[in-house]
Amino acid sequence: MAFVIFLIPCFMVGTDVAFSCQNADDFVGASSPGDIVIGGLFSVHSEMLRPEEDPIKPVIQNCAGFEIQVFLQTLAMIHAIETINNSTLLSGVTLGYEIYDTCAEVTKAMASALRFLSKFNSSEDAVEFKCNYSDYIPRVKAVIGASYSEVSMAVSRLLALQLIPQVSPASSAEILSDKIRFPSFFRTIPSDFHQTRAMTRLICESGWNWIGVIATDDDNGRFALESFGVQAMANNVCIAFKEMLPAYLSDSTFHTKVDQAIENIVKEKRVNVIVVFMRQFHVLKLFKKAIERNVNKIWIASDNWSAAVKISTMPNIRQLGTVVGFGFKNGDISSFQEFLRNLHEKPTENNKFLREYIMLLSVCAHLEYHDFQRCIANQSQDNLLENDGSKPQIWRDDFLNANVEPGFIHSTMLAVYAIAHAIKGLCKDRDCTLSAFTPWELLEELKRVVVIDGDKEVKFDSHGDMSTSYDVLLWKEIDGHMEITTMAEYDAEKGDFIFEDEEKKKDFLALKKVQSTCSQPCSPGQVKKVTESPHTCCYECIYCPENHYSNQTDMDYCYRCNNKTYWAPVNSSTCYRKTIYFLAWTDWFAIFLLLLSAFGVVLVLSICVIFTKNLDTPVVKASGGLTVCYIILFSHFLIFLSTVFFIDIPTEFKCKTRQAVFGISFTLCISCILIKSLKILLAFSFDPKLQNFLKCMYKPIPTVATCTGIQVIICTFWLIFRTPFVNQNFSIPRAIILECNEGSIVAFGIMLGYIAALAFICFIFAFKGRKLPENYNEAKFITFGMLIYFIAWIVFIPVYATTFGKYLPAVEIIVVLISNYGILCCTFLPKCYIIIYKQETNTKSAFLKMVYTYSSKSAGSVAVSQASLDSKSSSFRATVTDLCKTENDSVNGNCHFQVPGQSLIKGKVLPQNAARTMVRKRVSSI
Repeated sequence: MAFVIFLIPCFMVGTDVAFSCQNADDFVGASSPGDIVIGGLFSVHSEMLRPEEDPIKPVIQNCAGFEIQVFLQTLAMIHAIETINNSTLLSGVTLGYEIYDTCAEVTKAMASALRFLSKFNSSEDAVEFKCNYSDYIPRVKAVIGASYSEVSMAVSRLLALQLIPQVSPASSAEILSDKIRFPSFFRTIPSDFHQTRAMTRLICESGWNWIGVIATDDDNGRFALESFGVQAMANNVCIAFKEMLPAYLSDSTFHTKVDQAIENIVKEKRVNVIVVFMRQFHVLKLFKKAIERNVNKIWIASDNWSAAVKISTMPNIRQLGTVVGFGFKNGDISSFQEFLRNLHEKPTENNKFLREYIMLLSVCAHLEYHDFQRCIANQSQDNLLENDGSKPQIWRDDFLNANVEPGFIHSTMLAVYAIAHAIKGLCKDRDCTLSAFTPWELLEELKRVVVIDGDKEVKFDSHGDMSTSYDVLLWKEIDGHMEITTMAEYDAEKGDFIFEDEEKKKDFLALKKVQSTCSQPCSPGQVKKVTESPHTCCYECIYCPENHYSNQTDMDYCYRCNNKTYWAPVNSSTCYRKTIYFLAWTDWFAIFLLLLSAFGVVLVLSICVIFTKNLDTPVVKASGGLTVCYIILFSHFLIFLSTVFFIDIPTEFKCKTRQAVFGISFTLCISCILIKSLKILLAFSFDPKLQNFLKCMYKPIPTVATCTGIQVIICTFWLIFRTPFVNQNFSIPRAIILECNEGSIVAFGIMLGYIAALAFICFIFAFKGRKLPENYNEAKFITFGMLIYFIAWIVFIPVYATTFGKYLPAVEIIVVLISNYGILCCTFLPKCYIIIYKQETNTKSAFLKMVYTYSSKSAGSVAVSQASLDSKSSSFRATVTDLCKTENDSVNGNCHFQVPGQSLIKGKVLPQNAARTMVRKRVSSI
């Protein structure tokens, strides 16, 4: 069961150039019969006049604003069909066409689409309602158009009812790629997705991020704006303002909206780039007002108007600034241009568009080019009715060719050829007449069709789009005229611009000189700080903090230098490797310390030579003998040598060796001096209890071995369990201090504490023996040496704890040298002085005399304190002469101890045997 809809509209087209409606056939703008008919929908007029009477009746009104560019597209469709009919592409099959004017109105386009749906060979133009249109044969097999996406969306939904293929050469809205909503829609151009991505790429490469957008308030404008907004956001491009202009010029608010848009452009000083998604007649109105307000910007044109000659030839168009646009890739249209040159010979009976154009030529012939063009656009069909036959027919050969937009012409012809190739595919195995196949069969064939376009093959993708490229168009003034030149090609697949030569690339680079940013770009070393503005492109530039950097412009955050070995100052664009510091051999302070150490080594060797040459002298013997002196001097030598390990690049070996060598060597030195202190105290002590204690303690070899062995154990455990290691000290921001980490401060403290304990014991023993004979008072100098050691190391502790940097090892070197020099000098330099400068006192007789004198005094003191002898007791005076005789010590026959008649100690007397025994004991011990 089917319902029938009869199409008996009251349309505007009448006989000749009368525009009143008589029947449906008068509604056709151009037609030609054929075996297979293709429909066409083009906006030959820019607007439909609104009725003034009230109420409004459902009557299609007359249109105004003849669009030369769209008229040329209708001619391109006719030319392509005629070329195919005259070729062997469809042998035996003739293509016909029915082309309708939509007047850029969805309503009028729907009326045309209804006629396309009417049943074939129906005298009443009836559209049957059926549940299944699989066998339904409509009036046309396919439709070319429409000119605008909004119209195509409405028409496509209607044509989808019978799956009639619709191929548009101009509708670029991204939503039309949705095959669920628009299953029968195809187009020979890319979708707006590629166009908006190309625009965004151009904006980004030019360094712009603060732009304005103006679009028409229709489906095409809104979808284009939405697509561009997504692309802009993804590429950090901010839209300062969006202006939506009414889709129809007849809208009463249109001029107010234009004024408002221009006002926003003028007010926003920082916006120098405007993206325009509008129809050509909207752009004309906008630019007219912009020229009046002296607006000078960069205008990015959409494919709707980027190649519009009627806009590029506007008076004072150069005052607007620079126009850069994206047009559809053109092909070879030379045959079409030849068609235009012969157009005046074509019949006009079945082409009302051509008749109207000829009438427009007659009405506007007396005007110059720009006024002529404006006259054509401003004439309504009602005006032409009034002037019909009153003007002679005039033909202008140059006008049409001058207004050709190659991209649209090429895409229109490509659409016709795509349908023709699909028909050819269906006609292989059947007789191709209008009823030979259904539209949905043609639709399936169209999905697989391949068309040869010049030197390449093109086809529809799964979304029904043809993946063609864009031409990047630049409006350039040449010889005083604005010319639309091709600056580059945009490869939609790769997303790159392709330049033919360097001259065109210079034109592209010249665009970068224009600034269109909300904020000044942040240079490397700076980072963006978002302000209160909702736009991310509006920000302040702040410096990257220390140890952070930014190496590009307009970075959102600073990078941190990737590890501790790099640093960056404030406002840095890169990281620098930190300078490595250590106490190098070439450092003047290190050289000074090394010289001190070298001098110490020389001093040790010199003392060793002096003592070796004076081996048998009392001074050397009183120092403990050559063996002890060599051990002490060797330990001093090692201590001086250990300072070398504190200098130059620290290594694992140096870190482990320097403290161990110093600690063990110093312990050995202090141990030997401790034994000497014990020996001296034992030799000149007259306290029996103290003598007994000292005799028990005085075991030289075991004592030295034990004291030194303990230090060896401490160092061994230290090196095994918490060994020192090389450490990188990052406490200085721009430097790395290479130093030895002691591994364990506790172990380091125990080592130094143990040395200090031995030194303190040595100090106590030496202090008790400080009153020895003047020239041989070694205990006094040992005391001084230990005092120097304590002072040096007490000062060292706070200085070492508060010092950092490359000179930290120098602090320890200094204290080592001070303590080592102090002990060395106090221990050996007085003896060397006596050996070299007081040789008369370095004899056995002089030595015995001093020892005897000291011993006698000490013994007397002991006698006074211990013996309760009265002055008259049996005693004798032990004279020095007697002592000399007893000891058999004389020089040149004279005794050096001649102090006749003197009592030994302060008038007190000792038993003779006791005095002699005491002196011999002291001499033999020393």
